[in-house]
Amino acid sequence: MDKPVRVRYAPSPTGFPHVGNIRTALFNWLFARHTGGKFIVRIEDTDTARTVPGSLEAIIGSLRWLGLDWDEGPEVGGPYGPYMQSQRLPIYQKLAEQLIAAGFAYRCFCTSERLDNMRAAQTAAKLPLGYDRHCRDLSTDERNKLEASGAPSIIRFKTPLTGRTVFQDMLRGEVAFENSGIDDYVLLKTDGFPVYHLANVIDDHLMEISHVLRAEEWLSSTPKHVMLYAALKFEAPQFAHMPLILGPDRSKLSKRHGAATLTEYRDQGYLQETMLNFLALLGWSLDDKNEIFNRQQLIDIFSLERVSRTAGIFNKDKLDWLNGMYIRTLPVEDLTDRLLPFMEKDLPAEIKRPLDINYVRQLVPLIRERIITLKDAAAYADFFFLDQLEYDSAKLIGKKMTEETTLKALKGAENKLSSLASFNTASLEDTLRHLADDLGIKTGELFNPLRVATTARDAAPPLFETMAVLGKERCLKRIIAALTKLAGN
Repeated sequence: MDKPVRVRYAPSPTGFPHVGNIRTALFNWLFARHTGGKFIVRIEDTDTARTVPGSLEAIIGSLRWLGLDWDEGPEVGGPYGPYMQSQRLPIYQKLAEQLIAAGFAYRCFCTSERLDNMRAAQTAAKLPLGYDRHCRDLSTDERNKLEASGAPSIIRFKTPLTGRTVFQDMLRGEVAFENSGIDDYVLLKTDGFPVYHLANVIDDHLMEISHVLRAEEWLSSTPKHVMLYAALKFEAPQFAHMPLILGPDRSKLSKRHGAATLTEYRDQGYLQETMLNFLALLGWSLDDKNEIFNRQQLIDIFSLERVSRTAGIFNKDKLDWLNGMYIRTLPVEDLTDRLLPFMEKDLPAEIKRPLDINYVRQLVPLIRERIITLKDAAAYADFFFLDQLEYDSAKLIGKKMTEETTLKALKGAENKLSSLASFNTASLEDTLRHLADDLGIKTGELFNPLRVATTARDAAPPLFETMAVLGKERCLKRIIAALTKLAGN
């Protein structure tokens, strides 16, 4: 095929976009950007009964968050619009009538009651479920009478009863389906809305889509589409059906594997760079060594030849590892800007807002090595902001220390730190190490109660850097509070 590359992402607003859905969008986007083609977004919103409020906004928001810009579609426009299928109904209705006139489709007047009874009988007889073609061979008189009576009808495709439908898949080679296993599927419903098969084929043709890259779950629908292309005398695009995404146990991906919608990942504090990289690795790889790629690298190296024929495995631990890696490579200024909204939202309510961005910028290097997501920051940094720390006074007393020796160590620290003119990392370390020597105790026996006193934690960021950020006044206030706690035992 020597046509310009034109690919599309065509979601339905029947739910919030999940990992597999957006992975398909990413592969289409990368293919378009790698080849210099066009990436089109089309909203397939004809299933009005299943439309979920807010899902369209979530779809658009997810694409925007990942930076998957589109050349044509909602909010952008383009020469083949409208790009909302609900605004294209006359097109589908006209072509459905043409299929009837050409003998490739027919009106079905079967009531829902009849169809329910038919399925119940098929189930009881342990037969495959499918339409029994009751209306396929109605006589002209019978059809005219039903139409004259105003009986509601749908339009069905007249599937060939014998033979095979064969097509080429760019990942799987030749794929064939027996026509006898395909029923006379619905094209147009009684309300004039098309089903997926009809609208999808018509729009892909009219929008000049060159390649249909979609999930493997649509493979069994492809023979229906191939039949429609032929019946409408349309040239079919090239097909490539992407591998499934499974959980680590190779079962269907679900929330129990840690899977979530894209908006949930965003709100949990995963970086868009992480998600772009992680999604690209779900069913595609460059080699068995390299796993970290930025946006431009993915564009440069992406190809369908490297898309796997087997399922991609969703590994939440790998996602967390990757997010931590990306967080630690961000410049402090950038990371501060990204952390600030999460900290504003998640820090305890008693902390004064708005937060001082310059203060936050000082503590970011101290928590960066510890956080996995942006949302983790509040839990690791709350002690930097609280006026009063809550902890058990027993935590102040180390294994080889007593209440008396701990009081002596903290009192000595208070005296030394009160007289410090410069309260920075170097002066704190020099002063406190010498104090431990003067007290005749190990440095850990001094540093541990100081850590608990100033942070309320056994494990915290490096002590001297933490105290320098907290500042002299706050550190002394907390050490005095710790002495009071011990004295009150």
